[in-house]
Amino acid sequence: MSRVWTLRKLLGLPFWALQLFTGAKSFVDNPIIGSRRFNQWGLHSLRVRLAHKMAAQRRARLASRVSPDHRAQFNRDGFVRIDNFMPQNTFEQLRAALLEGCFRAREMVQGDTITRRIAIDGAMLKRIPALASLLRNPVWAGLMRYVASFDIEPLYYIQTIIREVGDAPPDPQIALHSDTFQPSMKAWFFLDDVEQGPFTYVPGSHRATPARLAWEKARSIALSDGGDRLSTRGSLRVGADELQAMGLPPAMAFRARANTLVVADTYGFHARGPSDGSYMRVEIWAYARRSPFLPWKGFDLLSVPRVAENRVNLLWRFRDRFSALVGQPWQDVGVKAPLDR
Repeated sequence: MSRVWTLRKLLGLPFWALQLFTGAKSFVDNPIIGSRRFNQWGLHSLRVRLAHKMAAQRRARLASRVSPDHRAQFNRDGFVRIDNFMPQNTFEQLRAALLEGCFRAREMVQGDTITRRIAIDGAMLKRIPALASLLRNPVWAGLMRYVASFDIEPLYYIQTIIREVGDAPPDPQIALHSDTFQPSMKAWFFLDDVEQGPFTYVPGSHRATPARLAWEKARSIALSDGGDRLSTRGSLRVGADELQAMGLPPAMAFRARANTLVVADTYGFHARGPSDGSYMRVEIWAYARRSPFLPWKGFDLLSVPRVAENRVNLLWRFRDRFSALVGQPWQDVGVKAPLDR
């Protein structure tokens, strides 16, 4: 990154300065966020500290939505795992309805792995009442909100992961990483048993400890000179030696049976685990991330009924329309079933 403030940078200064108060995270797209001098002064680590402090305050106001046991597990580990989340008969009926249906799908290719996503929208919820009931389950809904630190409706998808062994480079998601500098939520409800390519997570890595903050500061300074593509865009990669230096344990793999729910704060270090060969798995996948410096936990117009369940399709259409400006990695692949190759 250039250290010289060009005319273009000066003209963009007000916009880039405003981004400091949002979830903007890229060290290459914002010269203030990526400034060596500002990060030596502690800009990045200050944003991390403030984001975590405000998330803790919002979670305190959402604590009644989750059980004490789940709260304790999350506070200790950074995730909550619940095996056999649904009654088995109900789960089998839901699984069959999802896997045997055909829906409009999008796909993204990363290395040797294809990620297929099907939006869980209003039409699907009407077509499969058991799915709507699942998303309204108070344990489910409470965990999504507590971990996200916001009383908002997540984005929901049917997600298929397909790895085909070949000559393609490895999937970048197998490297341990943090999604962003702020607490955020992702969840996996496995429709298949998971052995290959399991979700992995470093327990306790969701906390902004002094050791983690020192690492964040050092990385933010080093990235002013460049780095791997995803780290420079704010999704910091981490090595085993760095985990040890921060006093963190090795990553644990979630080899789980179908009907297992995992809800995690993806500020914590996580990855898609390695596999011995080709595989396919299907899951319900949820995501929630909001601007980290909001003091309130709710007031989200995008979470109101009839809007919340159709946001994914609206987002995809927006990115299709303005792909030259915002990019569109998710390609429309027509109507597919989740298990289609």
